[in-house]
Amino acid sequence: MTQAEKGEAENGKDKERDREREQRGGKRPIVPAAVPESLQEVRPGAQRALPGAAPSRWGGPGLLQACGEAEGAWRRREGSGRSWPLGLTPRALCCFQQIQSNFIVVIHPGSTTLRLGRATDTLPAGIPHVIARRHKQPGQAAYRDSWLLRDGLSKPESTEQRQNGLKMVDQAIWSKKMSNGARRIPVSPDQARSYNRQMRPAILDHSSGAKWTNTSNHPEFLVGEEALYVNPLDSYNIHWPIRRGQLNLHPGPGGSLTAVLADLEVIWSYAIQKYLEIPLKDLKYYRCILLIPDIYNKQHVKELVNMILMKMGFSGIIVHQESVCATFGSGLSSACIVDVGDQKTSVCCVEDGVSHRNTRLCLAYGGSDVSRCFYWLMQRAGFPYRDCQLTNKLDCLLLQHLKETFCHLDQDISGLQDHEFQIRHPDSPALLYQFRLGDEKLQAPMALFYPATFGIVGQKMTILQHRSQGDPEDPHDEHYLLATQSKQEQSAKATADRKSMSKPGAFEGELRGQSSDISERIYPQEVELGSSQGDCMMPGNDSEEPLTAHMSRKTAVSQFEGKALGLDKAILHSIDCCASDDTKKKMYSSILVVGGGLMFHKAQEFLQHRILNKMPPSFRRVVENVEVITRPKDMDPRLIAWKGGAVLACLDTTQELWIYQREWQRFGVRMLRERAAFVW
Repeated sequence: MTQAEKGEAENGKDKERDREREQRGGKRPIVPAAVPESLQEVRPGAQRALPGAAPSRWGGPGLLQACGEAEGAWRRREGSGRSWPLGLTPRALCCFQQIQSNFIVVIHPGSTTLRLGRATDTLPAGIPHVIARRHKQPGQAAYRDSWLLRDGLSKPESTEQRQNGLKMVDQAIWSKKMSNGARRIPVSPDQARSYNRQMRPAILDHSSGAKWTNTSNHPEFLVGEEALYVNPLDSYNIHWPIRRGQLNLHPGPGGSLTAVLADLEVIWSYAIQKYLEIPLKDLKYYRCILLIPDIYNKQHVKELVNMILMKMGFSGIIVHQESVCATFGSGLSSACIVDVGDQKTSVCCVEDGVSHRNTRLCLAYGGSDVSRCFYWLMQRAGFPYRDCQLTNKLDCLLLQHLKETFCHLDQDISGLQDHEFQIRHPDSPALLYQFRLGDEKLQAPMALFYPATFGIVGQKMTILQHRSQGDPEDPHDEHYLLATQSKQEQSAKATADRKSMSKPGAFEGELRGQSSDISERIYPQEVELGSSQGDCMMPGNDSEEPLTAHMSRKTAVSQFEGKALGLDKAILHSIDCCASDDTKKKMYSSILVVGGGLMFHKAQEFLQHRILNKMPPSFRRVVENVEVITRPKDMDPRLIAWKGGAVLACLDTTQELWIYQREWQRFGVRMLRERAAFVW
């Protein structure tokens, strides 16, 4: 090799080193805040314990050694001529990503159950989302949030509405033939009542084995199962901080926004320490993925994010909607998500990771309403456990268990059948009851399709997505965008009008245009409703003035929200609100049911039959297959949304969605508008 060739080779190497230095200076990968500094300093072969985690959870010393290999590869990159992604070998990169996910906590706060866990966990921990707080003063009156009871049940019209709903249920049961082609023979509750009233409990054991929670040390609060088993005679208030998917704000004790947020912080902190074994002081090394309802309150979400970052001390957060996470957890790209929970049912169409705003519906009933309806039906049939009270937490647990055990949606199961159940309450003997049930087991879950059977009067039963009232900390919100858009449209319209002023009739057209524009600015349209539920809305009149038409529209919306839609009608309405026919076809062919409120035998076939019978005839001809999915990949439907949050944590594309603590301190709620994966 000549001297000139050697010089050229040296120059080439120098240029390559310069390029690498530039890349390291400007595009050097930043270690996210979720990875503690102590972990970044691990050397190959070192076996240091990670903060807040048992060695077995991290795969033992082998994983730490692999992580050390990753660290060494990253630090040796400066002297290496070969560049791997992020400066790591494939094996080291895999370990590094696993470490990242181990430092991400996924939280899915439900109305009745809180589910949380590391993103790498196979299953989340699930605890009752309830807290018992000790009275601050002796002799203080006890307060307990209700579980199965709710407002609107004791109205004079409730009984009549319940009876009318039951008639519709019985008519639907009779109209559908069994699989053998025969009509189902209805069973009168009188046939079971005479037998059940004669039954007396058998004593299995003089001690039930169940015990009240020990409060001898007078703990300030108790969480989860311990809160449910607090003796009613003890001086504790019982609070459920989330009801029907929203923060449980009410005028009673513990019902302020500050008190509810304090309850949530205590419950979540307790669960993180007990079930994830993470000390609270180490949360600064962790990030959080929070699942929120599809129809959310912006102010509440803002307060939750502030609590997680500033009070609990997580270093970063991603906020995402339950419906989108359900598609991630089930592996579907597009689906109509039907989330039947304990307190509410939400329906939403998701396409390619986007929840369509106009398709969102929230129905103010769920599994607990079915449990209460089942109790009412069993009472008609002479339920032998006569001391059952809906105000007793343990009796509510029993009714939930009876519903899950006996209720079904199988038309082929008919006639009277014998059943038995046990009662094991603290300070009481263990009792065995035997009783008979007929159609009650089918009638109760069918109330989801005929919600008048719940007997709820005077309550808002259907909730739609409305525009926010605005936030002073977020000046560039949708109200600002609407105002600026209106000004731009006015400017463009004025330019066009100046060009067309010489045309005949231009002055009249200008006045009409201004009238329409003013009406849109004063009364912006809040909700778009589909055409499939025309019977729920007032008919429009094209000849009316714009302001009158809009007021009629608002009246129609209020009437629509006051009406209790059945589950099948809500699904049809949500799909009908999709923008294109192609999207509607996608949704009909992929209806995903998640949550624990519809886990009845034959629920999938029953819902699919009702959708097929009620879908518009135009789509019945073109949709090849209407498919209802209740257990994707044979997964528990209650865990699908949480699993989707865990999947979200592992995606490279989510790195730009993280909101870090310092950013939130500086910019506040504006970070949600900037980083949220959905339109804030």
